[in-house]
Amino acid sequence: MNLSKFSKIVFTILCFSAFNSVQGQNKKDFHDWAATPPMGWNSWDCFGPTVTEAEVKANANYMAKYLKPYGWDYIVVDIRWYVGNDKAHGYNEKDPDYVLDQYGRFMPAINRFPSAAGGKGFKPLADYLHKKGLKFGIHIMRGIPVIAVKQNLPIKGTNYTAKDIYSDKDQCKWLHDMYTVLPEKPGAQEYYNSLFELYASWGLDFVKIDDLSSPIYFEGEIDMIRKAIDRTGRKIVLSTSPGETPIAHADHVQKNANMWRTVGDFWDSWQQLKEHFEVFERWNKWRAYGAYPDGDMLPLGRIGIRAERGDPRMTAFTKDEQYTLMTLWSIFKSPLMFGGNLPDNDPFTLSLLTNKNVLKVLNESTNNKPLFTDKDKAAWMADEPKTGAKYLAVFNTTDQKMVSEEKAVWNSGLLSRANQSTKLDIDISNAKKLYLVVNDSGDNTDWDHANWIEPTLYKGKDSIKLTSLKWKKATSGWQKPKMNQSVSGNSLITNKIKYENGIGTHSNSIIEFDLPEGCTRFKAIVGLDEACISQNVGATVKFLVFTENPSGPPPPPSAKIPVNLKSYGLLDSYLITDLWSGKVVGQFSGEFAPEINSHGAGLYKIVKVSK
Repeated sequence: MNLSKFSKIVFTILCFSAFNSVQGQNKKDFHDWAATPPMGWNSWDCFGPTVTEAEVKANANYMAKYLKPYGWDYIVVDIRWYVGNDKAHGYNEKDPDYVLDQYGRFMPAINRFPSAAGGKGFKPLADYLHKKGLKFGIHIMRGIPVIAVKQNLPIKGTNYTAKDIYSDKDQCKWLHDMYTVLPEKPGAQEYYNSLFELYASWGLDFVKIDDLSSPIYFEGEIDMIRKAIDRTGRKIVLSTSPGETPIAHADHVQKNANMWRTVGDFWDSWQQLKEHFEVFERWNKWRAYGAYPDGDMLPLGRIGIRAERGDPRMTAFTKDEQYTLMTLWSIFKSPLMFGGNLPDNDPFTLSLLTNKNVLKVLNESTNNKPLFTDKDKAAWMADEPKTGAKYLAVFNTTDQKMVSEEKAVWNSGLLSRANQSTKLDIDISNAKKLYLVVNDSGDNTDWDHANWIEPTLYKGKDSIKLTSLKWKKATSGWQKPKMNQSVSGNSLITNKIKYENGIGTHSNSIIEFDLPEGCTRFKAIVGLDEACISQNVGATVKFLVFTENPSGPPPPPSAKIPVNLKSYGLLDSYLITDLWSGKVVGQFSGEFAPEINSHGAGLYKIVKVSK
């Protein structure tokens, strides 16, 4: 072999090795783009699918002024920014005004995002945010637009069209904008490549991709998305949705995404918040550098302004519950995406987002782990790596016993998507009270939208619509019960039949009525509301009727939560500081038992006292 030929072979091997090294490095590098849990604002909780450019800029201006110094920097435009005529309280799937380009890629609706005119897309909005030192993100749905398939639009840079790469199998059940992209089809990768080329040209920094990880985990599409993002050379953080991501795919999602959902949509419900303790314990071992299990957005501040579900309100969480939320998310190191309209923040809400001591736990703590989780209390611990100090989070999760089922005068048994409704007809002679109860049937409260249809009292031959009476007290696990509407503010629809009369609620719920004298019977239809039938999770409830108070005694307003320091290797004397207040609590050895309000939390720094 002559020297020239040998040199060419060596050069080729070196080039190939270098290429593989760069490719491997690129694959690893995307985790560097989220060295700490991403922190930002998302439009979903307050504006649903209807946010406008002016509203995005108003939130960005607030973030730049008040939150950026504390590490908040992402501004994310959530779902359906490409529909000019979407609506609150459900999606417009009847006659959506889609905007897309000649290659079947959705573009911003000009009437909502005026700066996108002239084919500019989101670049002017991204530029606006970048000048303020912020980062820009969008939500998209997995797949290729149905309208692109129907029009058989070309895939940019190829001889293929949308019809060559799609399947109508496994289409999203709750929004029908997209079809599945088949990874094995020629042109499929090129479609995703063209999508992220466009997003990179806009200056995108973050993408949340929905219908990607639950109930079906679309591994093939995730692989294509990962390749398409890396190919752009732009640092675009990848967030997968919805949840719960199947834990069987935890390793794959950790290696291909920066964050992934651990639950379905999380709203301002204590029951949902409490469920996160078990969820976070389940996912704790899967956190890695640049890869975070995501507890979903923070439904704090003013939410529901034009939401896909729910009415305008300040969060239903109490102040103690808000401390619990922020403490748990921080000690678990979940991404923090604020859901409320930032300009409407009150001083308390702002204080939750700007506590440097708490945010240091989120960004710098290591070895985060639960110490114990039971029905009344929980605790987590983590290390401060620079000093050897410890962080301790303590929670009082004690609840009043909602119902004793054995006291019910009627019980529907389990209702679910397979068995959506039933009728009740019971004797209530001599009863003075009526309690309508919906519980979660023992699993969780996700999407447990429930309807009491045509509830009617009978006095001999006379009848009284229960909805003509004013209830004495009413609770709902999400939102508030509504007369003659579903809990989400829409028509009462059960088993595809629309009803004018009834009560919409959500587990866990108790609605209390004082009965008129002489009532002898109570009749109704009970069933799941249409809103939950097409969702990925939940929709499992029991309806119960009581004629006496079904609840147990309320818990005490606060309780001591003992933590045995020696059990966790803390054998000396320690100075303990409350991170929320910044005040020194005192010096402790052996045991630390802070007094924690019901549904509240404490977050502490534990420093060894020098001898």
